Amino acid sequence: MTGETTNETIIEDRALAEDILALLARTPGTVRVLLEDLPPGLLHADEGQGTFSPFSVLGHLVQGEIDDWIPRARWILEHGRARAFPPFDRFAHIERIRGRALDELLTEFETLRETGLAALREVVEGETDLDAGGLHPELGEVTLRQLLTTWAVHDLNHIAQIARVVAHQFEDEVGPWRAYLPILHHDQ
Repeated sequence: MTGETTNETIIEDRALAEDILALLARTPGTVRVLLEDLPPGLLHADEGQGTFSPFSVLGHLVQGEIDDWIPRARWILEHGRARAFPPFDRFAHIERIRGRALDELLTEFETLRETGLAALREVVEGETDLDAGGLHPELGEVTLRQLLTTWAVHDLNHIAQIARVVAHQFEDEVGPWRAYLPILHHDQ
């Protein structure tokens, strides 16, 4: 009976890992399609002070590949709950993207994501315990499962953010149809 539970858990973990890998693998192409050839006014538009433009979102995703997801996964596997992993600076990308071309950043993101996916595949194929615990500097105890799932949802969140920011630029032009466009209801 115990063996069956373990096997079911491994199957569920593998299925979750495959779902996460599938989502993460699609993000660079999706972001490229959303941003490539976007007029500069839309590419650099934001929703007000302290918010990200679609270009900034791309920079943030690049920075996450460097400093967040795989480094934190490795930290959890190495240190467990003994030491909190370093905080992630959500705005570190601002200097990194200054003066950079869109295509250069898109290519960097694609390359970094491929490296991240390869590292994630190693973790999954090694049958690592996805319930391995870690310590987030603000949130406290977390698991590897939560971190990896958050990585995929984080991507989806930023894809939606790109669409929302672009849509927001047309808010005044849609007139009464705004009532039927939940993407414009950011203030509610």
